[in-house]
Amino acid sequence: MARIAGIDLPRNKQIVIGLTYIFGIGNSTAQKICAAAGVPENVRVADLTPDQEDKLRAEVDNIRVEGDLRREVSMNIKRLQEIGSYRGMRHRRGLPVRGQHTKNNARTRKGKKATIAGRKK
Repeated sequence: MARIAGIDLPRNKQIVIGLTYIFGIGNSTAQKICAAAGVPENVRVADLTPDQEDKLRAEVDNIRVEGDLRREVSMNIKRLQEIGSYRGMRHRRGLPVRGQHTKNNARTRKGKKATIAGRKK
């Protein structure tokens, strides 16, 4: 089992797909990493040689991933909240940040509310 950036990659997946299990690496970044390391994209994680694993680790070390990236994102959000920007206020209130409408939707950010029965008049 290959362990890169503190993450155990799934053995039965292709290396391009396995690299996307690391926070901060998507599909296109994984393809660039494989190309730079000289590893074929269709090779399975279980079939990697130790030399190929070392090359992949070296390439991933050049990219900000996992803990460092999570810390940077949280610090960016904290900075927005401290300066009192509109985006920071939306983060603080748990509302959509990027201009989405909230009258009917936005359940992912707002959460599911309990329904209250309408009383008769």
